[in-house]
Amino acid sequence: MYEIEVKTAFEAAHFIRGYAGKCARLHGHNWEVIAIVRGEKLDELGMLIDFKILKAELKKVLDGFDHRFLNELEPFTTENPTAENLAKKIFKRLATAEIFNGTTKLYGIKVCESPNSSVIYYE
Repeated sequence: MYEIEVKTAFEAAHFIRGYAGKCARLHGHNWEVIAIVRGEKLDELGMLIDFKILKAELKKVLDGFDHRFLNELEPFTTENPTAENLAKKIFKRLATAEIFNGTTKLYGIKVCESPNSSVIYYE
């Protein structure tokens, strides 16, 4: 079994509705997102998946969040744009990319809202 990761970033603002603390106020993060892919079969070049292709697919998903106010985007108009909910949303969108097949699958998405705080969503 092989596991690879690619990392990219985006910037966005949000606030957490109903939170008793600073995060209830509008604030922003330099979000880092890591896509974790697993598989057993390598291609003819000896790669599970080309890092460049995986990173491009992740960037396509993240472009919809970059320099945005997350609370204005679906589904965050009705649910809080927490790191947890963001990780799940990114996973669901990226998992539908054509680069994944029966042997190469998206395993997890790690969202870091700061150097000291992160969440990983697995399915």
